[in-house]
Amino acid sequence: MPSSPQPTHRVRRPGSHPAAKGTETRLGLVRRARRINRTLAEAFPDAHAELDFSTPLELLVATVLSAQTTDVRVNTVTPELFRRFPTAADYATASQAEVEEIIRPTGFFRSKAANLIGLGQVLVSDYGGEVPEALEDLVRLPGVGRKTAHVVRGNAFGLPGLTVDTHFQRLAHRLGLTAEKDPVKIEHAVGELLEKREWTMFSHRIIFHGRRVCHARKAACGACPIAFDCPSYGKVGPTDPAEAAALVTGEEREHILRMVGIETAKDGE
Repeated sequence: MPSSPQPTHRVRRPGSHPAAKGTETRLGLVRRARRINRTLAEAFPDAHAELDFSTPLELLVATVLSAQTTDVRVNTVTPELFRRFPTAADYATASQAEVEEIIRPTGFFRSKAANLIGLGQVLVSDYGGEVPEALEDLVRLPGVGRKTAHVVRGNAFGLPGLTVDTHFQRLAHRLGLTAEKDPVKIEHAVGELLEKREWTMFSHRIIFHGRRVCHARKAACGACPIAFDCPSYGKVGPTDPAEAAALVTGEEREHILRMVGIETAKDGE
């Protein structure tokens, strides 16, 4: 039989983390945030935006639709939407009823349809039908806030930005990276801890981790590759390896479990 995989990380006892005890220095926080980023890069080497798109406009539209729903749900409606409305001008002159019918499964379809038509009109009138790159221009568009703007800037234009969605907010607090509650303040506080060039990928990695390991209701603490750097270890989920392993999801599951030294069924065959 093959030997059990050896863990590549360490784990502190619950409650023993300097951040949990209020003894972490600013330098320690910066080093920890960057170490978390490096570990998550190993855990999720293919982290990326999970919305399907091929142009900046498609990503903008898909991100507007992703509010209050899942990327998976958005990806089921966008192929038909993109086929019918390939340009900003198409959205600008679209029938509200037609757009609503296509995007209905994403929820809040009336307001979302109005936003898509509105942003199409602004893009045509103010930006020659093209999606702008500047943050201040993007947030002028109907239905577009800083989160959506950073998604578009980071993934369509390669510009650094932190996408503070619900997963990012939850993990920023659990990891003790900031105590701020406002998304903009969270963005600035966490951004100060990391190299600017890492902002976009850190967002992807944190979101992947939040969806696959550090779940909202019960985190997989005992199977978490960044447990050593988490002051919430043992407070938000089971520390027992087998119980925690059952909570890990996604295509990266076996890779993550190997990282933390948990033998999978495949390993034991």
